[in-house]
Amino acid sequence: MSTIKNIVQPYLFFDGRCDEALDFYRKALGAEITTLMRFKDNPDPNMACAGVSGDKVMHASFRIGDTNLMASDGRCTGKPTFQGFSLSITVSNEAEADKLFNALANGGKVEAGAPHSKTQARGEGRETAFLHCWPDVTAE
Repeated sequence: MSTIKNIVQPYLFFDGRCDEALDFYRKALGAEITTLMRFKDNPDPNMACAGVSGDKVMHASFRIGDTNLMASDGRCTGKPTFQGFSLSITVSNEAEADKLFNALANGGKVEAGAPHSKTQARGEGRETAFLHCWPDVTAE
């Protein structure tokens, strides 16, 4: 029997705005940056992306709560678009959901949709400046 755990981690490409996104999530959600490598720090010069500044983020890992995420500036081709998925943030009470929901408001918009928990059925998602998130309250 294998002892390897299958772990799925989102890898987000911010198309040239990774530093800004990391700072946003650090302030809004208390994200902790655990790894940051810029293109200029790449040990393999053959991996350079043409036209991408060496100061852009090649790879970052960060933690929000118990979740690890990865991020990059990618190829820096324009405005990032996040289509076909969203991330859910699970919290223990409505006060925390409201706090995070409001923290994500900077540069975002509210979208109506399916209720995001059994205890909080207002059915609003928050499209942040960098990603679509749904606060999920699990407290009874």
